[in-house]
Amino acid sequence: MPIVDIYAAAVRTGTRPATLRIWVHRGHLTHHGYDAEGRVLIDLDAAVHLVEQKASTTHTNAA
Repeated sequence: MPIVDIYAAAVRTGTRPATLRIWVHRGHLTHHGYDAEGRVLIDLDAAVHLVEQKASTTHTNAA
């Protein structure tokens, strides 16, 4: 469970940082505090899983 800041997770998942912040706010991702620069920290594995889950849901609904 690597804990990374929102921007690193955004690069890894191809998702905008604002989207990840919204998911944290809505409770889809767990907030793990802040780094030294004040950036939100999240679990990278959970973010990747959520992006994959939402992508598969979107493709299923589009068909």
